[in-house]
Amino acid sequence: MAQASAHQLALFGPQEEAALFHDHQRSGFFSLLVQWPDDKRQSSHLLTDMPTVLGMVDTTRDTWLTQAEFMRPNRRVVNLLRLGLFFVDLDTYKMPWAQGKSPEALAATVVYHCQQEGIPAPSLLVFSGRGLQAKWLLEGTIPRQALPRWNACQRFLVDRLSMLGADPAAKDASRVLRLVNTVNSKSGDVCRVVHVHEQDGQPIRYGFEYMCETLLPVARWDIEQQRQAKIDRKQQLKLIPGGRTSNLRGFSGRQLAWDRLEDLRKLADLRGGVGEGERMRHLFWRLNFLLLSGATNSALMYHEAAALAQELDTRWSYRSKELMTLYSKAKAHEAGEKFEFGGKQFAPLYTPKNDTLISLFEITSVEQQQLRTIISRDESMGRDRKRDEARRRAAGAVDRATYLGAAIEKKVKAVQLRADGLSVRAIAEALGVSVGSVSGYLKTDPVECSKSLRITNGVAS
Repeated sequence: MAQASAHQLALFGPQEEAALFHDHQRSGFFSLLVQWPDDKRQSSHLLTDMPTVLGMVDTTRDTWLTQAEFMRPNRRVVNLLRLGLFFVDLDTYKMPWAQGKSPEALAATVVYHCQQEGIPAPSLLVFSGRGLQAKWLLEGTIPRQALPRWNACQRFLVDRLSMLGADPAAKDASRVLRLVNTVNSKSGDVCRVVHVHEQDGQPIRYGFEYMCETLLPVARWDIEQQRQAKIDRKQQLKLIPGGRTSNLRGFSGRQLAWDRLEDLRKLADLRGGVGEGERMRHLFWRLNFLLLSGATNSALMYHEAAALAQELDTRWSYRSKELMTLYSKAKAHEAGEKFEFGGKQFAPLYTPKNDTLISLFEITSVEQQQLRTIISRDESMGRDRKRDEARRRAAGAVDRATYLGAAIEKKVKAVQLRADGLSVRAIAEALGVSVGSVSGYLKTDPVECSKSLRITNGVAS
């Protein structure tokens, strides 16, 4: 692995740099944010139009590009479609140690710091005109379902690079970063790539699972091992009265909140939309779970609310005052406040039980079969049984019908061998069973045994 040469760095124009984490052959949207004399203007475009749009950018204006891709022409996180990188925005210009250093020297410091912290080297570092943008490219893209773990990695990177000026407010999936070759009007400098960590002549890419295992306190494979060990222990121990009886799989709080948001969206799809009297209820709870998932915060809450409202009904003008309580709870949640009830501490935001949500949204058993987390105990136990059956099948176990059919065949064979004059011990050796089993087989009525065998095999008597 090596750093790219100055000539190679010069080849990274807007389209080339963007193409490292955007594919114009995919479906979806990206957004541009452009500084005009009066204000900033945002526009969203199809990914298929990206080469044309970036080729028409006025490089004399401050311009920012979304790092993620979206399923609607709106860069709110609720519209997230996929992600192809991690990133950290480094405000090095605010740091005393960085004063007077060239962009290349700043990049070298970032690379060295990552080595010291055990963080994989950034695939590329972009000089934004005042600070640096560190980017870790992924092998392929990750779907919206993986957002909670992506957010966890982002928080870790920002925390570990905080002493270099990492901006804690610029780590969300809807973030825009300065576009290469465009000017930063605050400094007069042009945004450009200043460092590339190469592998086989290309910027290095990392697997998402590898990054999670490297950055997160508990690697995913460790979690899977712990989960399987817990299952194994349950199978070995008897159920103790008064213990936990829920069969819901363990989820992290953030992942559970995100999955509940997705379930409510799925519910609306199953019903062909949301009725007029149900819209605010859907908006309130979707936004609550979005905040709990950590995918947004109180500062961006009303922007996300507007996107969710448009999703529910493009003609709906909801009353923002009805979300004031939720906003206050979001602020308290971000401040780390807790409230106590029944001797337990809870987050200020709402964390309802499944039964509460099922009743609130009148979710039927048929609808629950299409949902991931908002399900009743009966549905949960049914899924648990199916998972157990799948595990037993994988371990070589057979279903009950097959087991009974094999047992009846052995009984019939034992009776036949006994009629041929074989001893009980000889029959046991021939069938590969115990002497006691053969004794039991021989007590069976031969006629009833043959009848059972025909029924088990699907033959009419």
